Amino acid sequence: MSNEKIKLIFCDMDGTLLDENSNLPPDFDEVVGEVIRRGAIFAPASGRQYSALVLQMERYADEFVFISENGTFAARHDEELFSSEMKKTDVLHILKEGNRIPGAYPVLCGKRMAYVGEEFRPYLREMEKYFTQNRIVPDLEATAAREPIIKVAYCDAEKGDAERTIYPGLEQLRGPVHVALSSNYWVDIMNPGMNKGVAVQKLQELLDVPPENCAAFGDYLNDLEMLRAVKYGFAMENAHSAILEAAPYRAAANTVYGVTKKLRELLDEGRI
Repeated sequence: MSNEKIKLIFCDMDGTLLDENSNLPPDFDEVVGEVIRRGAIFAPASGRQYSALVLQMERYADEFVFISENGTFAARHDEELFSSEMKKTDVLHILKEGNRIPGAYPVLCGKRMAYVGEEFRPYLREMEKYFTQNRIVPDLEATAAREPIIKVAYCDAEKGDAERTIYPGLEQLRGPVHVALSSNYWVDIMNPGMNKGVAVQKLQELLDVPPENCAAFGDYLNDLEMLRAVKYGFAMENAHSAILEAAPYRAAANTVYGVTKKLRELLDEGRI
């Protein structure tokens, strides 16, 4: 690493910052508190809903920059920094094609509310990990025609093997929209060109922090563009093989709280 100070830290949540039980590292407050005291900004970057991120990190609601919905919505101090609303025709087409895929359960993602159909009711517990503000609606197509939608998420709630079960079918939609495999359970569909990396670049411009002063941590395919948008891209030891190949740096696995371990090292070295 060079002597350039890290001023902006982007961090994925599931499989990266959070452990296998979706808990924050026990030393998170101590480590991030020191990061903030040194003048750096911490930015959770997740496929999760904005409200879900703020709920989990409520004490930092006025400290962090939050990138949610895989880069399609970002806010600071509860004020929107940017968002990427989808065309209603695209959303309706996605719903039509998604209905052809067995075991693919759709979630319409608004900026602060998620909408699902009645068929999702048995799986609400899985969804509520990521979408704390949600509503069951009688007609998803009518909702899509009425509400601004920034992302359509599909869940393999039955098998938890999205890469093999629902992703191949949804990937066929790629072109007019961007399709990202987000986890074993989730596939996210957004506007073309939208991803966490684009969100990172937008924030670098808004906050006037160049890539050489930025770090990022990630583990899954939806983190790839984010890791490439910063100088110091860390792949978790538990990361997908494509992430391990692409990232120039490593952090220990999320199960042993690799993010805070690496941040401690960077603090001790004076890199932050």
